[in-house]
Amino acid sequence: MSICEDTETFEWNDSLKGDYLWSNTNFGEAVTEVMTPLTWSVIQFTLDDWIYVPGIATVGNLCGYPYVNISVFMSVFRAMGKGRPALLQALEGTLYLNIPQEMEIPALPVPWQKNIPLFQQLLRTQRKLNQGKQRLATFLETNPAWFAQAREKLQQTQSSAGLLALWHEEIRPHIQQDVWTVLGSATAASDYTNQLRRDLVKLVGPEHASALVANLSQPADLLPSLGLSVGLSQVASGQMTLAAYLEQYGHRGPHEFEISAPRPVEDPAWLRAQIEHFRLSPVDVPGLMDRQKAAYAAAWEAFQRQHPSKTNSIQRRLQESARRARLREQARSEYVRDRWMIRLFALRVSELNSLGDDIFFLTLNEILALLTGDRSAAGYIPGRKELYQRYQALPRYPSVIRGYFDALAWAADLHRRSDIYQERAGASAQAPSRILQGSPGSAGQVEGIVRVIDHPDHGDQLQAGEILVAAQTDIAWTVIFPRAAAVVTDVGAVLSHAAIVARELSIPAVVGCLDATTRLKSGDRVRVDGSRGTVEILEN
Repeated sequence: MSICEDTETFEWNDSLKGDYLWSNTNFGEAVTEVMTPLTWSVIQFTLDDWIYVPGIATVGNLCGYPYVNISVFMSVFRAMGKGRPALLQALEGTLYLNIPQEMEIPALPVPWQKNIPLFQQLLRTQRKLNQGKQRLATFLETNPAWFAQAREKLQQTQSSAGLLALWHEEIRPHIQQDVWTVLGSATAASDYTNQLRRDLVKLVGPEHASALVANLSQPADLLPSLGLSVGLSQVASGQMTLAAYLEQYGHRGPHEFEISAPRPVEDPAWLRAQIEHFRLSPVDVPGLMDRQKAAYAAAWEAFQRQHPSKTNSIQRRLQESARRARLREQARSEYVRDRWMIRLFALRVSELNSLGDDIFFLTLNEILALLTGDRSAAGYIPGRKELYQRYQALPRYPSVIRGYFDALAWAADLHRRSDIYQERAGASAQAPSRILQGSPGSAGQVEGIVRVIDHPDHGDQLQAGEILVAAQTDIAWTVIFPRAAAVVTDVGAVLSHAAIVARELSIPAVVGCLDATTRLKSGDRVRVDGSRGTVEILEN
């Protein structure tokens, strides 16, 4: 059996379905390791109506990782009479990386007769995004209480029938509605800020533009991703109780979109390790944030001198951009509670069926079937676990993939490219270069020694003043950032986690390099230019 074939009704490889261009986009930050079947089925469940081309899923599973089907969006833009440049600009906040110029974006063969259904679906999707954005304030205000009440009901429910009713009547509709709130707020924030940044670059250049679109956190309104780091430092120094930290941030941590991963409140060992590391290697996080405020003030003063007539309008836009960005981050933080609720629900079902952690190798529909007495899917678990473990042993896949992709064959190819994959191109090693090109994440230049980190749990390997290089970062990496002189990632864009946190801490960052983790090695000396989006190898 090919490593990417189906395993008893569970699809592991959607690249078999056609000649499409796939990108791991911002999913690369949310899902950082191979997914369990339950996690993938939850992604399908939450995004089952995120459809642009009728009958074609917008997100697929490529050998254990979620990838967005960029060909779907190309088809929509073709139908509107637009081409590749318009598509890439529109998806700037979604792609989180640069698609190489040599990569063609094939469109789906959509007959003109189907253009009307396509436009209708496009309008329905836009309407759902707008409706989700409109209910954002209600979601942020009510979701913590909803979670607490639903969790109490879950713990009190003792029967399969009761759990099934709780899922269908309360948990499922709540989560399906909330995903559009998160998508709507993310779209509103990214579209607004990306346009503002493009305008600022024309006026003052990329370095000052990056400084101006930072400055998101306020003293009483920290970004949740920064609050995690600040909170841990406060617990370590005795300024905050552990109970207060857990209440506010206990649901945020490593692999928070992976259903099988325990949250920090469930995993005291992870939390203790982070606190101890802060005690042993204290970092002045408030001082870093003050440095960012100073950089913003200097950039704003320069802007006022150069463009006095635009001061008021740009100031209003900067304030609005910061407001949207904070709401976007708050929405994502709250939605992590929803994912945690699905985890708690699965564990409760597992208790009634004596499956332990094997429950995560069933799909959501199979778990619901368990509650009706149908245990037939339990027989699929051993095969799925074996395949899952084989995927985990493979290198990280390319960020951009076109055509059929067999992960096992790709990993065995000594001449494979780690940045992109094209089925029809054959094996081709990357041309040697001393310059890595990414996207400007956070302004500033710095020279230093590289430290490649493959997992946030290995963050203690990063020494103060080294340059952190990672495939991608999620909120669990936030506690590492303050020790880094600069940050470089394979996946990322202006509004990705790495870029936002780096800007708020005034740390230079280059994101979306595609293959920094394979081109760079720990011990290399590099020059990071966060304004131009380049990493120059000086010594290796």
